[in-house]
Amino acid sequence: MVLLFTLSLLIEKALLVLVLFVITLTVAAYATFGERKVAAAMQDRVGPDRAGPFGLLQPLADGVKFFTKEDFMPNAAERWLYILAPGAFMFVACMTSAVIPWGTELTLFGGTPIALQVTDLNIGILYIMGFTSLGVYGIMIGGWSSNNKYALYGAIRASAQMISYELAMGLALIAAVMLTGTLSLKEMAVQQAGLNWNIWYQPLGFLIFFICALAECNRAPFDMAECETELIGGYHTEYSSMKLGFFLFAEYINMFVACAVIATVYFGGYNFPGLDPGMLGGLMGPIVMFAKTFFFIFVFMWIRWTLPRFRYDQLMRLGWKTLVPLAIVNILLTGAGVLWLGK
Repeated sequence: MVLLFTLSLLIEKALLVLVLFVITLTVAAYATFGERKVAAAMQDRVGPDRAGPFGLLQPLADGVKFFTKEDFMPNAAERWLYILAPGAFMFVACMTSAVIPWGTELTLFGGTPIALQVTDLNIGILYIMGFTSLGVYGIMIGGWSSNNKYALYGAIRASAQMISYELAMGLALIAAVMLTGTLSLKEMAVQQAGLNWNIWYQPLGFLIFFICALAECNRAPFDMAECETELIGGYHTEYSSMKLGFFLFAEYINMFVACAVIATVYFGGYNFPGLDPGMLGGLMGPIVMFAKTFFFIFVFMWIRWTLPRFRYDQLMRLGWKTLVPLAIVNILLTGAGVLWLGK
């Protein structure tokens, strides 16, 4: 009986992982289409409209292009590290979505309820921060192994930027952990039922986390790691075909996961006032969660096509001299508030 239960649980989790992987790749692919459409709307042009109706097959055309383009390798590249880097970056990006709660439980046609979370780790925040920090290695290895000075400069910039902004991001999350008393993303979502969202108690923490998420994902105005006017394509200058595709896909997956974390930690996750997450057999929770996530993805794109990029010294100054002190002040204020309310 125990063996049968274990086997059914493994099958359930394997199917959930597969579905989440497919959804993540699909969102990453169509985020490229969405970004080009958003950019076109802001620049008064049409955008992709040739591949399929309204251009909806453009991501598939781009995928075919990546797979069929010539896959070259620089003669002076460190072969195995050059091959490893994009795969490692993609792997780390995909792993971060495992602890995000997309809903409560899914029950269709009277079947067994399925938890809409791959795993509910009691250290979910630490898990995400840990895997996010590992993404630096994929970027650094890719830039260094290419044996190209522009790629190396881009990798150094990206690594310094990610390490700098991870500090402020972690400090912003500490305040949220102090407020909720848990590191579990599932528990955070449960505590924000209705309209009891953390954004009302942590507006400064949200703002810091949001800015740091832009920098972590190398999004404008923090895209100095791929500043084409100075570094050509940045750390993946020497990559082609699907190796380049892995780097680009991973960046969009990181944006998707970052927006999902924002929605979960600060905006109630799958909760929405007046709506029961268990409605429609548990489908309402994922619908609300994805709606919030897609909204923040749109905001990321809106910012990219609105604001000019920082100079690199301005970028580092903002991280170390503004966001880190503000995050520490936010921790002190949150601690004082928790202590006062606790009494």
